[in-house]
Amino acid sequence: MTELLAVAAITVLAVISPGADFAMVVRNSYLYGRTTGVLAAAGVAAGVLVHVTYTMLGVGLLIASSTALFTAVKLAGAAYLIYIGVRTFLARADLDVDLSDRPGLTRFGALRSGFLTNALNPKTTLFVVATFTQVVGPETALWQQAGYGLFMSAAHLGWFALVALFFSHSRLRGAMLRRQKALNRSIGSVLVGLGVTLGLAR
Repeated sequence: MTELLAVAAITVLAVISPGADFAMVVRNSYLYGRTTGVLAAAGVAAGVLVHVTYTMLGVGLLIASSTALFTAVKLAGAAYLIYIGVRTFLARADLDVDLSDRPGLTRFGALRSGFLTNALNPKTTLFVVATFTQVVGPETALWQQAGYGLFMSAAHLGWFALVALFFSHSRLRGAMLRRQKALNRSIGSVLVGLGVTLGLAR
């Protein structure tokens, strides 16, 4: 149960932390409307599954080959959570969203833009790897690991679909961005706390 709560907390915090995926969904929703934004959100969620797949395979092999090496990776994952927590807390600049008008996106183009944004996003790579090294152990069943991965993908879909709904209305866009600094500080504080707690856990 503790493991499940840790995965849920880290995932939710990482998902709502503004990054390239957030900027892309905001832009598509603001310029091209709700449907395009939601399709981009679906692409983001699909991109997460790429990271989940290779991480599950890699972490499983790591556990089987060397417990000491897995422990080192686990500590590195905890350090990464602390690092992104501090960076998020200290972030001062407003999120840069390119709102230059360009030709509209097809449905496939919207899906592809979301997929490539997260499939090639270092932040997502490190988030998934860090989370799995904190929760996956020899006793963690494969179906449970797959469940964590599906939850990560579903959380991305839910959050970014909500972002698309909000940012397809221009008046709500400004209200959300004005609260960005307070959100960053809250997310950063919790991520640092989680990183310290997980790093010290035996």
